[in-house]
This record gives sequence, structure tokens and C-alpha cells, in this order.
Amino acid sequence: MKQRKILLNESEIPDKWYNITADMPNKPLPPLHPGTLQPIGPEALAPLFPMELIKQEVTTDKWVDIPDEVRNIYSLWRPTPMYRAYGLEKALDTPAKIYYKYEGVSPSGSHKPNTAVPQAYYSKQEGIKTITTETGAGQWGSALAFACNHFNINCEVYMVKLSYEHKPYRKTMMNTWGAKVFPSPSDATEIGKKILAENPDTTGSLGIAISEAIERAASDEHTKYALGSVLNHVKLHQTIVGQEALKQMEKAGDLPDIVIAPFGGGSNFAGLAFPFLRLNFEEGKNIRCIASEPSSCPKLTRGEFRYDFGDTGGMTPLLPMYTLGHNFVPAPIHAGGLRYHGAGVIVSQLLRDKFIEAVAHDNLEVFEAGVIFAKAEGIIPAPEATHGIATVIEEAKKCKEEGVSKTILFNLCGHGNFDMKAYEDYFAGNIQKHELTEAEIKASLAQLNTPTI
Repeated sequence: MKQRKILLNESEIPDKWYNITADMPNKPLPPLHPGTLQPIGPEALAPLFPMELIKQEVTTDKWVDIPDEVRNIYSLWRPTPMYRAYGLEKALDTPAKIYYKYEGVSPSGSHKPNTAVPQAYYSKQEGIKTITTETGAGQWGSALAFACNHFNINCEVYMVKLSYEHKPYRKTMMNTWGAKVFPSPSDATEIGKKILAENPDTTGSLGIAISEAIERAASDEHTKYALGSVLNHVKLHQTIVGQEALKQMEKAGDLPDIVIAPFGGGSNFAGLAFPFLRLNFEEGKNIRCIASEPSSCPKLTRGEFRYDFGDTGGMTPLLPMYTLGHNFVPAPIHAGGLRYHGAGVIVSQLLRDKFIEAVAHDNLEVFEAGVIFAKAEGIIPAPEATHGIATVIEEAKKCKEEGVSKTILFNLCGHGNFDMKAYEDYFAGNIQKHELTEAEIKASLAQLNTPTI
């Protein structure tokens, strides 16, 4: 039988994170103060983040050292395995070679602890007592709860109401690690109370949950805020995924022609793709990197590149991003981690400069892809991960139609073992194809009074 798993040993865990901005020909535009519309400096972020993370947010260094204590915790599950997807290749009858990096072996079952651990570590170094955050599907919230428990830090999580109700066991995971979990919008914050008063039946959004978590952090000097995606330092930490994948591809004697990952705010995609984009910048390689998003929240494929708030309440600086508008509330799809109105600054600039690509898939198509993968490879993917799989299937079919063999690598960012409600709805016929209309997108963007670019 062919070798399916490509392993590294513990000593091969990277000791540095990769900062792609050092290689980008066009650096990301600066964040702006929403009042003065002038670029802000690191000091503006001090009320929310530990100083070491702020330094990483703005660093121009190409490589950033990973603290030994963080690497030691990483070794609980890293390096993560890479698999050759022979079963999927056979099911698709494709000449393409398909590999996947599997991040579902982490304690919380996704890629999110890769940044949760260093964020909790730097908070502990600065004496922070409590960390607040938001979570969509619960992967980020559970990862931060795990990390905070390790460093004996209190953790408060504002979980998007839709996922709070649909994914109760992710809430239980967070509670097990000692976190307090609130359905968002909640009555624990002023912004939550305001939104509930306006729309008591809202399903919530990541933008709303971010506003609630920021409000809590800003009101207490011993509390800081942590974000699971979007920001530069989060993407930096996730590059451990792609760096390991590079070594594993070398062991396989292969190199991907196409790299694919799901896209919500950008950490998943960045983690796998950025180290391969480095080869494009440094060595002139031509590796296609494709971000895969839901057609019900298509900021990369149908949004507008402009300055916008990262949250619904307008509490963050203005960020240059592809956005659908910070007031946008996505449809209640099961891929809660992808229900975010905007894209991270670095990824937005890369897309604008055509160094990466983006595609969107509808709500029904992705579950069809997830079931195909589960039957072929045995792992039930998280709903977020099914978006990347849908793109893989699309590219593999193109290879068959064109009669060419290409190597495809994707990030299986987490398992779906706590997402059975989503699959139950799919098999019951309760999941329908959904795409935003052009009128809906224009109406959302029309509400913005933020600067255009």
C-alpha cells in the first residue's frame, strides 16, 4: 500500500514565524484613526493588545523568533501530519496529485491554537489577568480557552448567537477549559444591548461579537483583547502551518502547483499559503494560491477594497480591506468561522496586486464536497474546511478535463466532529443554495461613510 502520511519529527517544528510583508512589493496601507483619518501608530493599539503583539503587528522583520515555551506547547500536537489523498484522487478519477495538511489533531481540533498559544503567552508575560474575544463557529474560542487555561488567565468569549445555539458542544469545550461564554449579541455589553433592542431575533455576526469583546477589554486595565484572524500578528503565527508543509512536500519529493485554503478573515489561508508565496517572491516560482470563501459572504470575490471598521460597532481603527460593509450580517450558514464582513489587510493587498486568487462556493456545494471527502478519506471536515475542498474538487476536475497532472495542496483546517448538526441539516435537505444578490451587496456598501481608496 502506498504511504499516505508524510511526517516530520518534533525537532523539525519551525523556530521562527514568517512575515510576508517583508517580501511584498506594495506594503499594506496604514490603519487610520476614524476621527482624524490620519494614520495611527502602535500606541493606539496599546489599550487592547500586549505590547509584544503590537510590535509583531507592525514589524518589518522577515523572521520572528518563536519563544521556546510556545514551541514546547506546540509540541503537544505539532508537527501536524500531511496526507496524500489517494482516496479522493480515485473518487474524482483525476490525474492531479492531492495533498492535505491536517490541523484537526490539535487539542481543540483546528488550526486556531497556533495563534492562541502565543497570544496567551505574551499576555501572561505582561501580567494580563483576563482576555476577551469573539468566536464564530467556536474553533477560535475553544483554542483561546485552551491557551488561557494553560497560562492561568481568565477567558471571556462572545460567541455568535447562531453558532451558540447550533454548536453547543463547542461551548462545552470552552467551559471545560474554564472560559465564560456569552451568546452574541448579549446583554453583558452596551453594544449588545443596543443591537438586541433594535433586532431581538438577530442571529449575530462576528462583527458584533468583536465589538462586544473590545468593549469589555477597553473597560478594564487588567483585560486585553485577542483576535483569531484578520490582524497581521495572527497571520504571522499561523505561518508555522505552511513552513511545516514545505518540509513535508520536500520529503515527498514534490511541490504544489496550487495551494488552497478556506477564507474567513485570512488566518487559515495565510498560514498555509504565505510560506509558498515566499517561493514566488524569492525564487520566481509560480504557485497559485487560492482563497475559498462562501458565496453568502463573498468579500474577496464581490466586496469593495476600501477603508472600513473591523467590527460592527465601529470601535476598531479603519483598515484597508476588501469588505461588504461592517454592518453586513451574513446569512445563517453553518460555516460560522467564515461569516465575517471583511478580509485581513495583508491578504487584501495581495489580492489587489493579483498575487493570490479568490473563489466562492455556495452553501450546498460545499457540503456535497465535504461528504465526498469524508467518504474518500475517512475524516469528516469542519464546515469551514469544506469550502477549500470544494475548490480542490473544482481544480482536480479541470486537470481531468485538460488531461494534465498538477499537484494540489490544501489545508484541512479542522474536523467536523462537533458539527454534526450541520451535516444532519444537509442530509435532511434543510440546506439550500444561497448567494447574495448584487442589490444586497450594494445596499450594504451604501451604508458606509468610510474613506474610499
